[in-house]
Amino acid sequence: MKSVELRELTLEELRTREEELVEELARMRIQLSIKRLDNPLQVRNVRRDLARVKTIIREKVAGAATGEGPRLG
Repeated sequence: MKSVELRELTLEELRTREEELVEELARMRIQLSIKRLDNPLQVRNVRRDLARVKTIIREKVAGAATGEGPRLG
């Protein structure tokens, strides 16, 4: 998912997406360790998606704490 699409999600949806990505990453790492993962670069993409989600969650929480909306640029 692109960051623009992620920013449109609510905080609860983002947290759900974060949990899904953590579980997916764990499954991929297990498959990678036993050489059953077809494309090892998928692990990188999931890690990056997870980082995007965590960043946007942090931005939304910080924006809510200060009373500001998310900054765009």
